[in-house]
Amino acid sequence: MLYAKAMDHSPLLVVAAAATFFLAGTVKGVTGMGLPTVCMAVLGSLTSPLSAASLLIVPSFVTNVWQLLAGRSIGVLSRRLWPMMLSVVAGTIAGSSLLASGSIAVTTSALGGALVVYAGYTLVSRQVRVSASSESWLSPIIGVATGVVTGGTGVLVIPAVPYLHALDLEKDDLVQALGLSFTISTIALAAGLSWRGAFRIDEFVASGLAIIPALAGMWVGQMIRRRISAQIFRRWFLILLFLLGTQMLARPFL
Repeated sequence: MLYAKAMDHSPLLVVAAAATFFLAGTVKGVTGMGLPTVCMAVLGSLTSPLSAASLLIVPSFVTNVWQLLAGRSIGVLSRRLWPMMLSVVAGTIAGSSLLASGSIAVTTSALGGALVVYAGYTLVSRQVRVSASSESWLSPIIGVATGVVTGGTGVLVIPAVPYLHALDLEKDDLVQALGLSFTISTIALAAGLSWRGAFRIDEFVASGLAIIPALAGMWVGQMIRRRISAQIFRRWFLILLFLLGTQMLARPFL
């Protein structure tokens, strides 16, 4: 395995990162999500999870803010979901110690496990519903759990995405709620890594440059979405993530 220190300023890493962000942007353009997940899955096999997480922060933030501001319900959703978002921040900052520790075997396995759970759940699960009476106490729990997974692995989706789906939001509100959750998670991840001295200025610059292929990929993804079934694309995307996650989960034992 090639780790970040061995690949700093390597043309191979630059090309691989650009291609990965383009692919991740394409996935997000088609499905509305998946940029951090794809980046962590692919780059996590080329470099350390910490370096991969540092690279995705700026493009993830820009694309998620774009998604957040595209709807009209930001005020309503913020008032409804603020307990969850506050818990996401606390959980992410606490969980970021795992990424910052440099324990590559642990973080790689954790990332692989998160990908397997997410892909497997999304492929086979049935839609569940969360009642209004349960939301008040369940939202903070989901927020903390999402934050710990985000801080420990750089993956922003577990268990926030299944939970937000279970709230039975309108389609546009769901997309905006995902944008809100992803934006808060990205900010909290950057804060947690910076606080622990694990996010350097040179990584911030490299992360900023990754916006270009990510936005290009989003544009291509939007074009693709008009021509193919998003359901078919999404299913094969999840199968690929499941296989990548399985390989990363088992890597320390091989």
